[in-house]
Amino acid sequence: MAETASENDGAYERSPLPVTQASGYSWYVLSVLVVVYILNFIDRQILSILAVDIKADLGLTDADMGFLGGAAFAVFYALFGIPLGRLADNWSRVKLLSIGLSLWSVMTALSGFAYNQFSLTLARMGVGVGEATASPTAYSLISDYFPKKQRATALAIYSSGLYLGGGVSLFIGALIVEGWNKAYPGGGPMGLVGWQAAFLAVGIPGLILALWVATLREPARGAMDGVPTHGSPTPFRAFGKDLTMIVPPLTLYGAWQRGPAALAINIGFAAAVTAFAWWMIHLTGKEAQWMAVGLGYYAVFSWACTLRAHDPATFRLIWGTPAFICTTLGYGLVALAAYAIAFWSAPYAETVLGLPKQELAFILGANGALAGFIGVIVGGRLADALRARHPAGRILMIIFGVVAPIIPIWIGYTTENSTLFYTMNFLAGMFGATALGAAAATTQDLVLPRMRGTATAAFFLGTTLVGLSFGPYMVGQISDLAGTMVDGKPVGDLRTGILSLIGVAPVALGLLLYAYRAVPLAEATIVERAEA
Repeated sequence: MAETASENDGAYERSPLPVTQASGYSWYVLSVLVVVYILNFIDRQILSILAVDIKADLGLTDADMGFLGGAAFAVFYALFGIPLGRLADNWSRVKLLSIGLSLWSVMTALSGFAYNQFSLTLARMGVGVGEATASPTAYSLISDYFPKKQRATALAIYSSGLYLGGGVSLFIGALIVEGWNKAYPGGGPMGLVGWQAAFLAVGIPGLILALWVATLREPARGAMDGVPTHGSPTPFRAFGKDLTMIVPPLTLYGAWQRGPAALAINIGFAAAVTAFAWWMIHLTGKEAQWMAVGLGYYAVFSWACTLRAHDPATFRLIWGTPAFICTTLGYGLVALAAYAIAFWSAPYAETVLGLPKQELAFILGANGALAGFIGVIVGGRLADALRARHPAGRILMIIFGVVAPIIPIWIGYTTENSTLFYTMNFLAGMFGATALGAAAATTQDLVLPRMRGTATAAFFLGTTLVGLSFGPYMVGQISDLAGTMVDGKPVGDLRTGILSLIGVAPVALGLLLYAYRAVPLAEATIVERAEA
């Protein structure tokens, strides 16, 4: 890996005439990637509309469902995004994406055969591993098919698949559950009930889509920026090394290879994380959540230490750049609220407001898809316009995504009026979505072309290990704590759980204000800092 890094760092070929306009084929590739991302979020988010049925059938709490909708998926999505992001930097991104799509589709289908929390957790972990291929490959492909001036717009269009898929998942899930349970009141073939049939129905089509993805052409790396680069001649050797960075106890062997001091630091951090996880388990009683989170943070620490030793240029531009870290964490807190609301809005409407499943699924699904699509596209265009006026202009769009949703969330989740609830949910989703294209483009602009897959993986560590791991779980845990007993059974308080999300806004705002000041210098010194 060190040899690869040094070869690549010395192989930047500055072209006097970088490509300045995307081709028609670039837009075709983008459209295929959007379809992939739509299916990605259908498979990921369908758990939301199925949550009430799964909770009743498997005897779970709100915190348990928050874990299944968050950390069970997010930790493995984030961790495997690290080596798979590196593989995307060194191998065929088209092949990697088609393989990953096949894997997460199979695991989604297998979720339909889950019979307890443990089996469903294993399936969700598998979905996370497969989906970890999607954004590192897609972001890297888009960055090599679109010039810098169009990149935030292209990434925003790609990101619209997040909202379209999330919205469609609610409608599809409700339709299948209602139809299946009506046709088979006592369970259908193989004893499957509605929520299990829904997983099968959305998982299988992904195998067909994987064949379509395999027909795309692989673009030249860096040519769009006038800095042609090449991946590693031995991509799977680097991939194998990267796996040893994140899989305990192989992480101890990797640390030992770097010397006694590195091993001592690694063991010390592992002990600290273990102590913290044990303490949180003692406080909450949720072993799976905190074991997963502890594993995730320890593995990320091990990866970062190894990256620093073997590829210092990439480490310097990602972990050693405060502008990158603050942008990632600031948007990660935007994602925390967005993921939590996306997961809990349907169960909230069904259990607190008493709205029928098909109605709320159709309206919330359409709301989510339209709000997210408008927000991410408008936000991407505005971010590019602000970037043209100031090097850190895109950060202003992320700040808007933090502040603007606060009032709609407060109104929407305190009203008893369903129309007002739907309206405020739409506004909160649209305002929050404006931040994504700006955050993604900012992190891509802060690294060199050969580092984009790795930078994407690092960016998604913030959106997953901060946002997705804690957003749905935090709401569920606070709901359980604030809930009451009814007929001897615990009933959560989802309203209090969701309103608690407003408390993360001041932290996100502070991080992003620092990023606004730091981004211009960080972007202006990329090559110099990498060569150093």
